[in-house]
Order: sequence, then C-alpha cells, then structure tokens
Amino acid sequence: MNQKERMLAELPYKPWLDGLEEERIRAKMLCYRFNQLPPDHFDERDAVLKELLGPCGEGICIEQPFHCDYGYNIEIAGNFFSNYNLTILDIAKVKIGRNVQFAPNVGIYTAGHPIHAASRDSGYEYGRAITIGDSVWLGAGVIVCPGVVIGDNVVIGAGSVVTRDIPSNSVAVGNPCRVIRKITEEDRRYYCGHMEFEPDILRELGIN
Repeated sequence: MNQKERMLAELPYKPWLDGLEEERIRAKMLCYRFNQLPPDHFDERDAVLKELLGPCGEGICIEQPFHCDYGYNIEIAGNFFSNYNLTILDIAKVKIGRNVQFAPNVGIYTAGHPIHAASRDSGYEYGRAITIGDSVWLGAGVIVCPGVVIGDNVVIGAGSVVTRDIPSNSVAVGNPCRVIRKITEEDRRYYCGHMEFEPDILRELGIN
C-alpha cells in the first residue's frame, strides 16, 4: 500500500510521497484560479469548482476565498452556500448534504497529527472523515474536527469547536460544542430568537 492509499484508508501516511505533494499543488493552483476570478464570472467560477471538487450536485456557491488540500475528497449533495474564507482540509472524505449553509471563516479539518512529539516529528499524519447532513447551518468561525458526524437539521453556533458527533434536529454551541436543545416544529414560526415572521410570510410558509 503506497502513501496515497494509506491516506485514503485513514492510516498514518507521509504526505510528501507517492504524488501527494503534486496533487496538493494542483489543488492550490485551482484554488488560486478560483480566488482570483472576478466575482461576477459565475460560469468560470463554477467550472473551476467542478474541476477541483469531487462529486457534487447542482447549486454549489462558494464565496471567495476558498482553500482545500486535494478537492477530490469533497462531496456536496447540492444547494450549498458558503460565505467567505472557507477552509477544508480534505485529507479524508468530507461529505456535505443538501441545503447546507456555512457562515464566514468555517474550518472543516479532517487532518490530524500524533500527540507525542517524537511520533509527530516523524512526519506521519492521518485523516478521519467528516460527514455533515442535510439542512445544516454552521455559524461564523465554526471548526469541525476530524471524525465528526453532524446529523440533519442541525444549527451550530458561531465560534463553536465541534469535537464529537452532533445528533439531528439539534442546536449546539460552545468549545467543545454541546447540544443545548432540540429543534421543534414551533421553531418554524421564528426567524431570530423569539422574533416571529410576519403573518403573510407565515402563510407563505404554510404555518397557521
């Protein structure tokens, strides 16, 4: 098993061997092209993302700048929006569901290093896959750590550091991030805290 195969198998690997350095340079060049495009060149931006990322559905919008390690390990189901300064270290697979939104400065980090200095100095590192479900909103500055699974219909508060799995239909905040409450049907009525939508919008949303 070569070092790329070890990386993809989530085993310790050396990132400068077996073509991995060249693959990272390719991703950096594509990120550079994407980040330098004028903001109104929508078709060109979409084309670069399609060349850079793994399998993705329609409706992928990532504001510049964006950075990643390999690109091909990122899969997005569709209808995705990320605000400025998204960084994804996709040493391992990153799977993102449909209707997901990221606020500015979100970091998705599958990469890790040994705790002991002697082991870390050897150059070995590893990755653990991250999965984010459907209809998830990550607030500004959220960090998602290696191996985390975030369920469907989850809201993660700004500045949170997600070190463990978060169940579906939850609001979670903090460092380390913890569930503070479940999301209920009553939450449909409100756009911010206890501020209720106007009656015409409630009707539009099908809420009595």
